[in-house]
Amino acid sequence: MPTLSSSSRRARLTAALAAIVLAPLCACDGGDAAPLDPDEWLPGGATTNTLLFGSNAFTRPAENITPEHALLFYSGNSAFNQSWVQAPASTTGHDGLGPVFNARSCAACHFKDGRGRPPERADEAFLGLLLRLSVPGSGPHGEPLPEPTYGGQLQPFAIGGVPAEGTPVVTWQEVPGTYADGTPYALLEPSYRIDALAYGPMDPEVRVSPRVAPATIGLGLLEAIPDARLAELEDPDDADGDGISGRRNRVWDVELEQVVTGRFGWKAEQPTIRQQSAGAFAGDIGITSPMFGADDCTEAQPDCRSAFAEEGPELDDALLDRVELYGRLLAVPSRQAHARPEVLRGKALFARAGCGGCHVASHRTSPDAALEELRDQKIWPYTDLLLHDMGEALSDGRPSFDAEGAEWRTPPLWGLRFNVTVNGHDRLLHDGRARGVAEAILWHGGEAEASREAFRALDASQRAALIAFVESL
Repeated sequence: MPTLSSSSRRARLTAALAAIVLAPLCACDGGDAAPLDPDEWLPGGATTNTLLFGSNAFTRPAENITPEHALLFYSGNSAFNQSWVQAPASTTGHDGLGPVFNARSCAACHFKDGRGRPPERADEAFLGLLLRLSVPGSGPHGEPLPEPTYGGQLQPFAIGGVPAEGTPVVTWQEVPGTYADGTPYALLEPSYRIDALAYGPMDPEVRVSPRVAPATIGLGLLEAIPDARLAELEDPDDADGDGISGRRNRVWDVELEQVVTGRFGWKAEQPTIRQQSAGAFAGDIGITSPMFGADDCTEAQPDCRSAFAEEGPELDDALLDRVELYGRLLAVPSRQAHARPEVLRGKALFARAGCGGCHVASHRTSPDAALEELRDQKIWPYTDLLLHDMGEALSDGRPSFDAEGAEWRTPPLWGLRFNVTVNGHDRLLHDGRARGVAEAILWHGGEAEASREAFRALDASQRAALIAFVESL
């Protein structure tokens, strides 16, 4: 029996979907359903994972990956999952951990390439969530100024002979609310403190920003969206009067030595997957590279500064190349419930509430993208990659480059349906405070306040439909 190519299989499935469900479902619910795009089930275009789901749904390479890139992808996968150890060690190529760190591997926070969550109890260790630290002011390129004693982020773990910087603790308080139909709800609001500070008190004006580890799927496609497209979506002065004024974060590219558009991180603080990866190796694991050559030890941390350090970077360019390619080619899984009547009804309600003003459904990647697999793909990430004011309730009070404290990059929604399956939780937003889609929406403020109130005004069946749509992505 002949084997279908991935493109043939995709074409047949698309045709079948169009023939079976497109016409009847568009007319369902008295015309209240959104139309079904026959390509929408492939959020990553030709790169979409249509083969592996369940707990490994985020681990597949792009379906159109070339044989040459497949070898590099799996080498990068090994580096992503490999635990680093203290130097010197017999494990050459994977020693150099710390001296202070948040995790021993990338996968410790991005388990199975998914997202982290905050601790649910005061005595639970922080893994998958870290605390950024800064003080008022900015560096020469607009970057946040690190806290003088503890640096740019708190590291609660350390190698032998070096004190861990401190012990972060989170406690939760319920914030009650009510939908317009009288149905009560409760939100969780976090409060953070840092115990057992090893080097004395922090600056009294320290700014602390919790950040959960996001899922790592589809990053190469986001990187391949043309900058001109993001500029087209910008409306910093709300010239169209719709209450939404997204704008690009302008950040420092270390390799180009110039200001460019930021795309990655909760405030779009990093311009490329490569810089994001090298920054995470340095800050989270304590692994130096040609891009970031110094450990995160301040003058106030003599034990950290005197710990064993190898000559030269601990992560060389060749290994960083493989990690970068791995991040570029991790595939987004296909959608399966996109044609259900309730989902199409929820899609229409999502649009009616104005959610698509920030969570822009679709883009086309550049024909000149760095990797051929990513070129000229129609994708459905549901993000504009722009900064938006989300209101004081979500503000961390910590500016970063052009991003103010209340501004956050619109997170992509693709792959959301697998959060629980892959990572065993449904926590959302930058600090993981939201237990599922409804709570995430209810925390929205600022530019998204009108959308939040539109959601809050829906009846129970409409709310369920909108949530079903988002959870189908």
